[in-house]
Amino acid sequence: MVNSKKKLEAEISAAFITFQRELMGRGPQEAKTYIVQDMVITRFKGVLTVEEKHLVSQDTGRKLVKEMRQVLREMYSKDFEEIVKRLTKCNVLSSHSDISTKMEERLEVFIVDRDLEKFLESKK
Repeated sequence: MVNSKKKLEAEISAAFITFQRELMGRGPQEAKTYIVQDMVITRFKGVLTVEEKHLVSQDTGRKLVKEMRQVLREMYSKDFEEIVKRLTKCNVLSSHSDISTKMEERLEVFIVDRDLEKFLESKK
């Protein structure tokens, strides 16, 4: 029997990749989601476009890419939160995001209204 926590983590990762591919025409190369107590944390690897990779080689470009990605995240924060809400059946209290241009990865953290990890454990 598949662990329900691992299954939910995989479903969240897949939903985020699909959403980003539909939104930007390209998604991350890899996504891995972790449920830790009342947090849903997703780590995306390989998130920069070819153009962004060129830009981040200079300080001005790095700042520009980070700002642009932050603006896009703010524009679509409700969509990201809705994915988490739909799949976890939890209300999202807050969400946080940051991108590392050096590592070409992004982290998304969602705080939900219950200890989801404990809830999933009790369903076994």
